[in-house]
Amino acid sequence: MSEVLSQSEIDQLLEAINTGELDAQEIKEDINEIKVKKYDFRRPDKFAKEQLRTLQIIHENFCRSLKTFLSGYLRSLVKVDVLSIEQLSNYEFTNSIANPAVLGIVDFSPLEGQIIVDIGPDIAFVFIDRILGGRGEVFSEKRTFTEIELSLIKKVIKEMIKRLIEPWENVIELSPRLEKVETNSQFAQIVSPSETIALITLSIQVGESEGMINICIPHIVIEPIVEKLNTKFWFSGNNKERTTEDEAAISRRIENTKVPIKAVLGTSRITVKEFMGIQIGDVIPLDSQINDDVKVFVGEQLKYFAVAGTNKKKMAIKIKQVIEEGDE
Repeated sequence: MSEVLSQSEIDQLLEAINTGELDAQEIKEDINEIKVKKYDFRRPDKFAKEQLRTLQIIHENFCRSLKTFLSGYLRSLVKVDVLSIEQLSNYEFTNSIANPAVLGIVDFSPLEGQIIVDIGPDIAFVFIDRILGGRGEVFSEKRTFTEIELSLIKKVIKEMIKRLIEPWENVIELSPRLEKVETNSQFAQIVSPSETIALITLSIQVGESEGMINICIPHIVIEPIVEKLNTKFWFSGNNKERTTEDEAAISRRIENTKVPIKAVLGTSRITVKEFMGIQIGDVIPLDSQINDDVKVFVGEQLKYFAVAGTNKKKMAIKIKQVIEEGDE
């Protein structure tokens, strides 16, 4: 991209041409010269721009899934976004890792090799604080992690890498597995220092605390599928037609989903003072008659009317009517 000149620089350039300090013809010749871009053969670019763009799309989807999981797991408002994607040498990445660090070494099956999930120590302590019931404030003291803290972080990383499966499914069916967590980058050498990696940097905000998560993917690990890392292939996978096998798989998942069900005999409204004064033997009148049907709720939706009774000496209800409204 051409450098944009400021107004003062433009004025100085025109003045130099008018005074003869610069020759307009020489400037024209310079512009017409072939532009040569420097290329470092010691650090060849192994990832094409299209492939990096596809990695960005994949990890943007990963961010959405991760945000949903962490919001519930940490019981806090969480924002996760892709900050940058770049290729660099493994030496540059390991040399920039903080100490202590949280480095999850992940087996990237069925691909041969490993990737690294690097969680910044500041945000790692925020995770731990929220899990243990704290407010999620940044821990100012720099120290190593205890065994209990590392155990908690391992659980978070295991859940995080599960969220990588779906975003990658249009390229490959992953089965990632956390092998270990290291706190020193010297013990997290998964490839040679000169190997090219793709570094995906995510910015994460938990409440008022902010931090970063890095995902290091060596080129040698995803080399067998690197040709599939293009947006045309990725989007074509998104538009595949639904098959009977897909429908059967969805049906099986839905059928095995557990839902809460409750039978309501009746309701009543009392004051807090009356509630505080309830004693054994007190009678609370309900808003229903003894012969009225029992309302059966699935989740929060009224789904059945039933009759209360017993079955094998246990309290039970017998479905009398099914409410079809809302099924479509």
